[in-house]
Amino acid sequence: MRHLASTKTETGREIFDLVRADLAKVEDELSRQSVSTVRPITEIGQYLQLSGGKRLRPALVLVSAKFCDYEGSAAIRLGAVMELIHTATLIHDDVIDEAETRRGRPSTNSRWGNHTSVLAGDWLYMQAFNTALAERNFRILDVLIGLTQVMVEGELLQLNQLRRADLTEDDYLDLAYRKTACLFSACLRVGALLGKKSEEFELKLASYGANLGLAFQVIDDLLDFTSSEQTLGKPIGSDLREGKITLPLINLLSRCRAEEAGKIASILSEGGFYTVQFDEILDLMEQYGTLETARTKAQHFARLAGRSLEGLPKSPYKDGLLSLAEFIVEREY
Repeated sequence: MRHLASTKTETGREIFDLVRADLAKVEDELSRQSVSTVRPITEIGQYLQLSGGKRLRPALVLVSAKFCDYEGSAAIRLGAVMELIHTATLIHDDVIDEAETRRGRPSTNSRWGNHTSVLAGDWLYMQAFNTALAERNFRILDVLIGLTQVMVEGELLQLNQLRRADLTEDDYLDLAYRKTACLFSACLRVGALLGKKSEEFELKLASYGANLGLAFQVIDDLLDFTSSEQTLGKPIGSDLREGKITLPLINLLSRCRAEEAGKIASILSEGGFYTVQFDEILDLMEQYGTLETARTKAQHFARLAGRSLEGLPKSPYKDGLLSLAEFIVEREY
């Protein structure tokens, strides 16, 4: 199983179709919010915007807001806020990982250097909060502050866990929540807060977002082994090369023989595929079925996401969220 095909690409686009006009406005807002009097910040902001990205997080804010009967312009601005926060984390991730590419283009750190990139990421964080503060909604600010704290803790936790072959699935899921799922959850909560929905409504959407984010991260880590550099925009096997112990690898380490685990240990200690090749590890994963085990886990979280919406009113936006949960586990990029 070297390539996992997607059968729900069209279904996955439904959520973007629901808010396409507003996403164009988010793009305009991002252009405005990425401008600084300091030229390198503006250059990096424009460079990252041109590099694209799925804009999934702003779409989640917009769909959630519309599902919660909110039609104002604050959803546009807060969709941009969530993308700015996400972009800032990507910049910092690339610096920490010493990444050379991002979405098929040179990473910011490889082009501008680590120092400038870190400061640009910090600036984007502050710009996001400056934009959010202008809304004068303190409940939303509480969500964003808590979100940022959890995400920074996730960065520190990941550094502490690098090259550790003793990590458990619970360790992995805790990190996946901090690095990815908490942001998805916050996007859905922001929409509920804009619509002034009940706490129960908000918590259901937050649960949907958290489980969707976990499914997304598991698939992301699976694709690092099964996709291609052209599709991912970065070399396959990057996580293992960088010492990140993801769920497919945790599954493999729990099942393989000692001498096979030694191959993984060699890659972790050498920081690359030198004495042991990537295909050897991929063959072991196929032999022990650990790729399918990871996909099954992602499907589990996608189902939990769908169940989180039970009891909420029928709506095209609810249908879009349900379709997205199905798409997430079948995606190939």
